[in-house]
Amino acid sequence: MESPLLIGVAVLACFGALVILFFVVLKPTTGTIPLDRRRPKGSSPENSSLSKVSQTLVDNVERALGKSGGPFNRDLLYNAGVKLTPADFTVLVAVGSVLLGFLGALFINPVIGILLGAAAPFLTRLVLSIRTDKRRGKFEAQLIDTIQMLIGGLRAGHSIMRSLEAAGLESDAPTSEELLRIVNETRIGKDPGQALEETAQRMGSEDFGWIGQAIQINREVGGDLAEVLEQVAGTIRERSEIKGQVRSLSAEGKMSAIVLMGMPVAVALILSIINPTYMKVFVEEPVGNIMIAVSAAMFVIGGVWMSRTVKIKF
Repeated sequence: MESPLLIGVAVLACFGALVILFFVVLKPTTGTIPLDRRRPKGSSPENSSLSKVSQTLVDNVERALGKSGGPFNRDLLYNAGVKLTPADFTVLVAVGSVLLGFLGALFINPVIGILLGAAAPFLTRLVLSIRTDKRRGKFEAQLIDTIQMLIGGLRAGHSIMRSLEAAGLESDAPTSEELLRIVNETRIGKDPGQALEETAQRMGSEDFGWIGQAIQINREVGGDLAEVLEQVAGTIRERSEIKGQVRSLSAEGKMSAIVLMGMPVAVALILSIINPTYMKVFVEEPVGNIMIAVSAAMFVIGGVWMSRTVKIKF
C-alpha cells in the first residue's frame, strides 16, 4: 500500500507540471506594443473564464455579506493594513480553509483535516490582530517625528490642515495613510476634530488623542499651536521612555511565554522523527484525536493567558 505522503507528493508534482505547462509552454506570446495601445479606445479587455467565475463568486459573497462585511469587515482589514475588500478576503480565507483541510486530511487524518480547515478563519483573525498591533506600534514610534513636522509646518506659516498634509506626504506608512485620510475626510466635509478623534481611536493612540485635543482647542480659542505641540511632544517623549523601560522589564516574561508555547510543538516534532509509532496513536486513534483537540484548546487558552500577563497597560 502506497504511503499517503508519497501520494500527496505525486499529486503536488502533477499540479506543478500542469502549472509549468500552462505558463511556459502554452503561454500566449505578447507583442512589443503595449496592450492599451493595441486595443481600440472604449473597448474593455476580455476576461478569462477563471476570472469570470472568480468575479461571480466574489460578487455573490459581497451580496451575502451586505454592508457589515461579515467577520472580516472593512475596518478590520484597514487597521491590519490589508488592501483587499471584505468579499475578496473572505473568498481567499474560504479557499485557504478548504485547501488546508484537504492537505491535512491527505497527509495526516480526515479528522485533523477538518479541525485544520475549521481553525483557519480563527488563525486568520489572529494574524490580522497581530498585524493591527504591529501597525499601531509603528504609528506610535513615528509620532514624535510627526509632531516635529507639524511644528515645523506651523512655524513656517502653514495652516494645520496644510501641515498635516505635508507631514503625511513626507512620513512613512502607517502615519502617511492616517494623516492623508484626515485631510481627505476634512475636504469632503467632516469636522477636523472628529476626524482626528476617530484616528486616535482607530490607532489606539492616547498620545495622538492629545494632539487632536490640542488642535481642536486651538481652533476654538486660538493661541500658539506650535508651542502647545512642543509641550505635548515633550510629554510624549517622557511616556515613550517609560514604555521602553516597561518593555525591557517584561521582555523576560515574553521570552518565557515563547519558550513554553514552543516546547510542546518542538517535543512533538522530535518524537515524530525519533519514534513515529508513538505519535501515530494521536493521529490514527479517536482517543488520540480528542486529546489533540483538547490540547490545542488548552494551548490557546494558556497562550492568551500568558500574553495578557506580560502585556502591561498604563
